[in-house]
Amino acid sequence: MENKNIEKALTYLKSETNFDEKIEKVIAYLKAETYFEKDNLYRIIDVAEQKAQEINVPVTICISDMSGHPRMFYHMPEANIASITLAPKKANTAIMMRKPTKDLNKDTVPNGELYQIETMLNGEMVTFAGGIPLVCHGQVIGAIGISGGSVEEDQLICEISVKTFFEGE
Repeated sequence: MENKNIEKALTYLKSETNFDEKIEKVIAYLKAETYFEKDNLYRIIDVAEQKAQEINVPVTICISDMSGHPRMFYHMPEANIASITLAPKKANTAIMMRKPTKDLNKDTVPNGELYQIETMLNGEMVTFAGGIPLVCHGQVIGAIGISGGSVEEDQLICEISVKTFFEGE
């Protein structure tokens, strides 16, 4: 698998002109695969679940790659059913917009610059806290979405999850 990734990276580099920028993208892509290894994903789920239990808020946790595909998904017992839908949408929104979902809220209210964007995207976008992009070498390599508590609780658990994702970098 590593050789295949290196071959893809070299092909990409040869096709581009801004070499330094492309090097950063290649490094991010290669490191992303390390971060998305099963052991790291399980560790993130464990840390998120532990924090959720500590604050007594059952949640759903979704860790998605840069394509928006869930690489790990966990629904805690007793978490609300809506969180099953919202956690992946929060992760995908963070990827699409390249920013935390909490930062979108002010722009999506009436008279905001992005007012009604959620409806324009057929409800696929979530504009309240709980989704954070995973940024490596300036590149979004994925995102984590947490849902089940208040927006403050979801954001707290998500922030801890993102920190855990990059531990040992």
